Amino acid sequence: MSSNGSRQLRRVVVTGVGAITPLALKAKEHWDKLVAGVSGIKKITAFDASEYPTQIAGEVKGFDPAQYMNFKEARRMARCSQFAIAAAKEAMDDAGLNDIASEAERVGALMGSAIGGFDMALLGVQTMREKGWKRVSPFSLPESLANMPSHHVSLHYGAKGFNNTVVTACAAGTQAIGEAMEAIQLGRAEIMFAGGAEALIIPECVVGFTAMRGLSMRNDEPERASRPFDKNRDGFVFSEGCGVLMLEELEHAQQRGAKIYCEVLGYGASTDAYDVAAPDPVGDGAIRAMRWAIQDAGVAPEQIGYINAHGSSTPLGDAIETLAIKTLFGEKAYAIPISSTKSMCGHSFGATGAIEALSCVMTLHTQVIHPTINYETPDPQCDLDYVPNVARKAEVNYTLSNSFGLGGQNACLVMGRYKE
Repeated sequence: MSSNGSRQLRRVVVTGVGAITPLALKAKEHWDKLVAGVSGIKKITAFDASEYPTQIAGEVKGFDPAQYMNFKEARRMARCSQFAIAAAKEAMDDAGLNDIASEAERVGALMGSAIGGFDMALLGVQTMREKGWKRVSPFSLPESLANMPSHHVSLHYGAKGFNNTVVTACAAGTQAIGEAMEAIQLGRAEIMFAGGAEALIIPECVVGFTAMRGLSMRNDEPERASRPFDKNRDGFVFSEGCGVLMLEELEHAQQRGAKIYCEVLGYGASTDAYDVAAPDPVGDGAIRAMRWAIQDAGVAPEQIGYINAHGSSTPLGDAIETLAIKTLFGEKAYAIPISSTKSMCGHSFGATGAIEALSCVMTLHTQVIHPTINYETPDPQCDLDYVPNVARKAEVNYTLSNSFGLGGQNACLVMGRYKE
């Protein structure tokens, strides 16, 4: 058990998982496809993207919010909140927490989102301009707020305890899980819905990221567009999705006989204080976040057996992340398997860290590492073991999950196999 000064911290475990991703509408199916090396990147269908330089994305297909909530209720909320309700339901059911009413004040929700319900804000503006202010929905403004996924999860499932929202760009999902871990460690909750949600495959966002010159333009072969650490990578692929973990205090989980996937051990967060978009060229902020997460977990760097990389498929970002890993781990870096979930799911911003944390949970649970697909041409600047193209069985006791994003936001999580 870790400690904070003289105060003993409670242990935190994962007892349920949920996911809505471009690969699947269920966490277990999502994991199976990751292991199989299946890409969820396709041509955009949500709108006509033919006039834009980037015409591909990681869209969630076949999602029906009416399966999780009243149709009228669903129409009033942003798509990211719909995803959050759905993934939270799967995680809660997976954890065997069908009724939390008796301890609702000890159950909380903490979700991350980079942009929130921007789609609802745009809809309100469009309605006002085209039909006048009297036709604007009273839900367009509140439902655009970034804290709505946390709100709706709490409201929908009766979680009346600790509640918060993390809005730290690409690090939000990871940081939300880290902050939720700390809430349980410090006794503010027994159970936490924790994760991230993003759903903004809309022209305004695609154009915005295109203007930043961040997106891949490999439109003719979408499945091969996201290629982290490959020499011919040309940018990230924008996507959407949601990941939710049920975090639970260990003794609480044991008392109700819950299955335990793994233990959440440590969390670190930092900022580059360098640039709004470009990462620190020597990876200083990333190094600090990784080091602090490992120290917080109470493990040695050489015990990390797998790294789920941020690995977004940008020329600069992948090279700097590789440099940061080598700087922190030294020669040991060459022996650590590393893979990028984004090679198959794309980059879902506030959701991506939570979806990638799920990869670490499943790696610890199954002792299988999913591959980095589309790794075809080695890059001299990216010379580590990226588990290319084929999944690998491995003995992994501790994992590190990295999220590095806009504004120099960095967040890392360390998880471990559960031990009595």
